[in-house]
Amino acid sequence: MMSTPHSEAPPPYIPPPSEAPRKEILPLSWSAPWSWLVSGRSDMRAFPGISGFYGGAFWLMAFILGAVFRSKPEYTMTIASGCLLLGPFLAMGLYDVSRRREEGSLPTWALSASCWRSHVRSMGMLVLVLIVLELLWGRASLVVFAVFFNTGMPSTASVMEAVFNPQNWEFLLAYTVVGGGFAMLVYSIAAVSIPMILDRDTDAISAAITSLEVVFHNTPVMLLWGATITFLTALALLLPLGLGLLVVGPLLGHASWHAYRGAVRWPQDGTVT
Repeated sequence: MMSTPHSEAPPPYIPPPSEAPRKEILPLSWSAPWSWLVSGRSDMRAFPGISGFYGGAFWLMAFILGAVFRSKPEYTMTIASGCLLLGPFLAMGLYDVSRRREEGSLPTWALSASCWRSHVRSMGMLVLVLIVLELLWGRASLVVFAVFFNTGMPSTASVMEAVFNPQNWEFLLAYTVVGGGFAMLVYSIAAVSIPMILDRDTDAISAAITSLEVVFHNTPVMLLWGATITFLTALALLLPLGLGLLVVGPLLGHASWHAYRGAVRWPQDGTVT
Protein backbone atom coordinates (compact mmCIF):
# COMPACT_ATOMS: atom_id res chain seq x y z
CA MET A 1 0.00 0.00 0.00
CA MET A 2 1.48 3.32 -1.09
CA SER A 3 1.77 6.06 1.47
CA THR A 4 0.15 9.37 0.69
CA PRO A 5 2.64 12.24 0.83
CA HIS A 6 1.87 14.87 3.37
CA SER A 7 0.31 17.94 1.77
CA GLU A 8 2.43 21.00 2.33
CA ALA A 9 1.10 24.52 2.70
CA PRO A 10 1.89 26.71 -0.30
CA PRO A 11 4.71 29.18 0.30
CA PRO A 12 3.60 32.69 1.18
CA TYR A 13 3.19 35.05 -1.72
CA ILE A 14 6.03 37.51 -2.08
CA PRO A 15 5.21 40.31 -4.50
CA PRO A 16 7.84 41.01 -7.14
CA PRO A 17 9.92 44.13 -6.76
CA SER A 18 8.29 47.26 -8.08
CA GLU A 19 9.22 48.17 -11.64
CA ALA A 20 8.62 51.83 -10.93
CA PRO A 21 11.83 53.86 -11.17
CA ARG A 22 13.32 54.83 -7.83
CA LYS A 23 13.40 58.53 -7.17
CA GLU A 24 14.60 60.91 -4.53
CA ILE A 25 12.86 64.15 -3.65
CA LEU A 26 15.54 66.77 -3.09
CA PRO A 27 15.36 69.62 -0.59
CA LEU A 28 15.02 73.03 -2.23
CA SER A 29 16.55 76.30 -1.12
CA TRP A 30 14.76 79.65 -1.14
CA SER A 31 16.89 80.72 -4.10
CA ALA A 32 15.79 77.77 -6.24
CA PRO A 33 12.91 79.58 -8.02
CA TRP A 34 15.28 82.35 -9.05
CA SER A 35 17.77 79.85 -10.49
CA TRP A 36 14.94 78.16 -12.42
CA LEU A 37 13.97 81.50 -13.96
CA VAL A 38 17.58 82.23 -14.89
CA SER A 39 17.91 78.82 -16.56
CA GLY A 40 14.59 79.35 -18.33
CA ARG A 41 15.75 82.70 -19.66
CA SER A 42 18.91 81.03 -20.96
CA ASP A 43 16.81 78.47 -22.85
CA MET A 44 14.70 81.26 -24.35
CA ARG A 45 17.75 83.13 -25.55
CA ALA A 46 19.23 79.99 -27.06
CA PHE A 47 16.06 79.19 -29.05
CA PRO A 48 14.02 82.40 -29.39
CA GLY A 49 12.08 81.25 -32.42
CA ILE A 50 10.66 78.10 -30.84
CA SER A 51 10.04 79.87 -27.54
CA GLY A 52 8.31 82.73 -29.36
CA PHE A 53 5.98 80.30 -31.11
CA TYR A 54 4.79 78.84 -27.81
CA GLY A 55 4.57 82.31 -26.29
CA GLY A 56 2.27 83.30 -29.15
CA ALA A 57 0.12 80.23 -28.55
CA PHE A 58 -0.24 81.04 -24.84
CA TRP A 59 -1.06 84.65 -25.64
CA LEU A 60 -3.70 83.63 -28.19
CA MET A 61 -5.42 81.35 -25.67
CA ALA A 62 -5.47 84.12 -23.06
CA PHE A 63 -6.75 86.64 -25.62
CA ILE A 64 -9.62 84.37 -26.68
CA LEU A 65 -10.48 83.60 -23.05
CA GLY A 66 -10.55 87.30 -22.18
CA ALA A 67 -12.66 88.19 -25.22
CA VAL A 68 -15.20 85.49 -24.39
CA PHE A 69 -15.36 86.60 -20.74
CA ARG A 70 -16.10 90.20 -21.80
CA SER A 71 -18.68 89.37 -24.45
CA LYS A 72 -20.18 85.99 -23.51
CA PRO A 73 -19.29 85.25 -19.85
CA GLU A 74 -21.51 82.19 -19.77
CA TYR A 75 -19.09 80.43 -22.13
CA THR A 76 -15.98 81.26 -20.11
CA MET A 77 -15.83 77.89 -18.35
CA THR A 78 -16.07 76.06 -21.68
CA ILE A 79 -13.19 78.03 -23.17
CA ALA A 80 -11.19 77.62 -19.96
CA SER A 81 -11.64 73.84 -20.22
CA GLY A 82 -10.32 73.96 -23.77
CA CYS A 83 -7.29 75.93 -22.63
CA LEU A 84 -6.73 73.45 -19.82
CA LEU A 85 -6.87 70.65 -22.39
CA LEU A 86 -4.41 72.29 -24.80
CA GLY A 87 -2.09 74.04 -22.36
CA PRO A 88 -0.24 70.99 -20.99
CA PHE A 89 0.60 69.80 -24.51
CA LEU A 90 2.02 73.22 -25.39
CA ALA A 91 3.98 73.28 -22.14
CA MET A 92 5.47 69.85 -22.94
CA GLY A 93 6.90 71.34 -26.14
CA LEU A 94 8.85 73.86 -24.09
CA TYR A 95 10.01 71.14 -21.70
CA ASP A 96 11.28 69.17 -24.69
CA VAL A 97 13.38 72.13 -25.85
CA SER A 98 14.96 72.51 -22.41
CA ARG A 99 15.52 68.76 -22.10
CA ARG A 100 17.24 68.45 -25.48
CA ARG A 101 19.41 71.47 -24.81
CA GLU A 102 20.43 69.97 -21.47
CA GLU A 103 21.31 66.69 -23.18
CA GLY A 104 23.42 68.47 -25.78
CA SER A 105 21.16 67.65 -28.73
CA LEU A 106 19.56 70.18 -31.06
CA PRO A 107 15.92 71.08 -30.34
CA THR A 108 13.68 71.80 -33.29
CA TRP A 109 10.15 73.07 -33.60
CA ALA A 110 9.00 69.82 -35.22
CA LEU A 111 10.41 67.68 -32.42
CA SER A 112 8.98 69.88 -29.68
CA ALA A 113 5.56 70.03 -31.33
CA SER A 114 5.33 66.24 -31.61
CA CYS A 115 7.01 65.16 -28.37
CA TRP A 116 3.64 64.44 -26.73
CA ARG A 117 2.73 61.67 -29.20
CA SER A 118 4.64 58.94 -27.38
CA HIS A 119 3.09 60.04 -24.07
CA VAL A 120 -0.47 60.62 -25.22
CA ARG A 121 -2.05 58.09 -22.83
CA SER A 122 -0.38 59.47 -19.73
CA MET A 123 -1.00 63.04 -20.82
CA GLY A 124 -4.63 62.28 -21.60
CA MET A 125 -5.18 60.78 -18.15
CA LEU A 126 -3.49 63.70 -16.41
CA VAL A 127 -5.46 66.28 -18.38
CA LEU A 128 -8.66 64.36 -17.61
CA VAL A 129 -7.88 64.57 -13.87
CA LEU A 130 -7.25 68.31 -14.16
CA ILE A 131 -10.50 68.88 -16.06
CA VAL A 132 -12.47 66.87 -13.47
CA LEU A 133 -10.95 69.02 -10.73
CA GLU A 134 -11.90 72.13 -12.68
CA LEU A 135 -15.50 70.91 -12.98
CA LEU A 136 -15.61 70.15 -9.25
CA TRP A 137 -14.20 73.60 -8.61
CA GLY A 138 -16.97 75.11 -10.70
CA ARG A 139 -19.63 73.09 -8.88
CA ALA A 140 -18.22 74.09 -5.49
CA SER A 141 -18.20 77.72 -6.61
CA LEU A 142 -21.91 77.51 -7.43
CA VAL A 143 -22.64 76.10 -3.97
CA VAL A 144 -20.62 78.87 -2.31
CA PHE A 145 -22.42 81.43 -4.46
CA ALA A 146 -25.84 80.08 -3.52
CA VAL A 147 -25.09 79.92 0.21
CA PHE A 148 -23.10 83.09 0.84
CA PHE A 149 -24.05 85.64 -1.84
CA ASN A 150 -26.25 88.26 -0.16
CA THR A 151 -27.20 90.85 -2.78
CA GLY A 152 -29.19 88.84 -5.28
CA MET A 153 -28.20 87.28 -8.56
CA PRO A 154 -26.16 89.81 -10.59
CA SER A 155 -26.26 90.17 -14.34
CA THR A 156 -23.23 89.09 -16.32
CA ALA A 157 -22.40 92.74 -16.97
CA SER A 158 -22.26 93.65 -13.28
CA VAL A 159 -20.91 90.42 -11.82
CA MET A 160 -17.51 91.83 -10.80
CA GLU A 161 -19.05 94.89 -9.15
CA ALA A 162 -21.53 92.72 -7.28
CA VAL A 163 -18.91 90.21 -6.15
CA PHE A 164 -16.72 92.91 -4.58
CA ASN A 165 -19.63 94.59 -2.85
CA PRO A 166 -18.73 94.96 0.88
CA GLN A 167 -22.03 93.27 1.76
CA ASN A 168 -20.69 90.07 0.22
CA TRP A 169 -17.59 89.74 2.40
CA GLU A 170 -18.69 86.30 3.63
CA PHE A 171 -18.96 85.14 0.03
CA LEU A 172 -15.51 86.51 -0.78
CA LEU A 173 -14.00 84.76 2.22
CA ALA A 174 -15.68 81.42 1.49
CA TYR A 175 -14.89 81.62 -2.23
CA THR A 176 -11.25 82.45 -1.50
CA VAL A 177 -10.90 79.49 0.86
CA VAL A 178 -12.64 76.99 -1.45
CA GLY A 179 -11.02 78.32 -4.61
CA GLY A 180 -7.61 78.46 -2.96
CA GLY A 181 -7.95 74.84 -1.87
CA PHE A 182 -8.76 73.64 -5.38
CA ALA A 183 -6.04 75.84 -6.89
CA MET A 184 -3.48 74.40 -4.48
CA LEU A 185 -4.54 70.84 -5.35
CA VAL A 186 -4.30 71.48 -9.10
CA TYR A 187 -0.95 73.19 -8.70
CA SER A 188 0.40 70.36 -6.52
CA ILE A 189 -0.62 67.74 -9.08
CA ALA A 190 0.74 69.65 -12.08
CA ALA A 191 3.91 71.17 -10.58
CA VAL A 192 6.36 68.58 -11.95
CA SER A 193 4.10 65.82 -13.32
CA ILE A 194 4.22 66.80 -17.01
CA PRO A 195 8.02 67.20 -17.12
CA MET A 196 8.30 63.81 -15.41
CA ILE A 197 6.04 62.17 -18.00
CA LEU A 198 8.26 63.57 -20.75
CA ASP A 199 11.50 62.63 -18.99
CA ARG A 200 10.66 59.17 -17.64
CA ASP A 201 7.71 58.11 -19.83
CA THR A 202 5.83 57.21 -16.67
CA ASP A 203 2.10 56.92 -16.06
CA ALA A 204 -0.02 59.88 -14.98
CA ILE A 205 -0.70 58.57 -11.47
CA SER A 206 2.99 58.06 -10.63
CA ALA A 207 3.80 61.49 -12.03
CA ALA A 208 1.01 63.15 -10.05
CA ILE A 209 2.09 61.40 -6.83
CA THR A 210 5.67 62.53 -7.38
CA SER A 211 4.48 66.09 -7.93
CA LEU A 212 2.47 65.96 -4.70
CA GLU A 213 5.55 64.65 -2.88
CA VAL A 214 7.69 67.49 -4.19
CA VAL A 215 5.17 70.06 -2.94
CA PHE A 216 4.73 68.25 0.40
CA HIS A 217 8.46 67.97 1.13
CA ASN A 218 9.24 71.52 -0.04
CA THR A 219 6.00 73.33 0.76
CA PRO A 220 7.41 76.82 1.51
CA VAL A 221 9.63 76.94 -1.58
CA MET A 222 6.95 75.47 -3.85
CA LEU A 223 4.44 78.00 -2.52
CA LEU A 224 6.97 80.70 -3.39
CA TRP A 225 7.30 79.21 -6.86
CA GLY A 226 3.52 79.15 -7.27
CA ALA A 227 3.30 82.76 -6.11
CA THR A 228 6.05 83.69 -8.58
CA ILE A 229 4.14 82.05 -11.43
CA THR A 230 0.96 83.87 -10.41
CA PHE A 231 2.72 87.23 -10.06
CA LEU A 232 4.55 87.05 -13.39
CA THR A 233 1.40 85.90 -15.19
CA ALA A 234 -0.66 88.73 -13.67
CA LEU A 235 2.07 91.21 -14.57
CA ALA A 236 2.10 89.96 -18.16
CA LEU A 237 -1.68 90.31 -18.42
CA LEU A 238 -1.52 93.91 -17.20
CA LEU A 239 0.33 94.96 -20.34
CA PRO A 240 -1.82 96.11 -23.29
CA LEU A 241 -3.67 93.12 -24.77
CA GLY A 242 -1.76 90.87 -22.37
CA LEU A 243 1.25 90.91 -24.68
CA GLY A 244 3.54 90.15 -21.77
CA LEU A 245 2.55 86.50 -22.14
CA LEU A 246 4.65 86.35 -25.30
CA VAL A 247 7.67 86.41 -22.99
CA VAL A 248 6.37 85.21 -19.63
CA GLY A 249 4.64 82.12 -21.08
CA PRO A 250 7.74 80.45 -22.52
CA LEU A 251 9.92 81.73 -19.64
CA LEU A 252 7.75 79.92 -17.09
CA GLY A 253 7.55 76.86 -19.32
CA HIS A 254 11.31 76.49 -19.56
CA ALA A 255 11.71 77.33 -15.87
CA SER A 256 9.20 74.63 -14.90
CA TRP A 257 11.40 72.02 -16.56
CA HIS A 258 14.30 73.17 -14.42
CA ALA A 259 12.03 73.09 -11.36
CA TYR A 260 11.43 69.41 -12.01
CA ARG A 261 15.14 68.79 -12.57
CA GLY A 262 15.98 70.58 -9.37
CA ALA A 263 13.44 68.73 -7.23
CA VAL A 264 13.72 65.09 -8.36
CA ARG A 265 16.77 62.83 -8.64
CA TRP A 266 16.96 59.36 -10.20
CA PRO A 267 19.84 57.56 -8.43
CA GLN A 268 19.69 54.38 -10.51
CA ASP A 269 20.97 56.07 -13.65
CA GLY A 270 23.12 58.71 -12.02
CA THR A 271 20.76 61.51 -13.01
CA VAL A 272 21.06 64.41 -10.62
CA THR A 273 18.25 66.84 -11.24
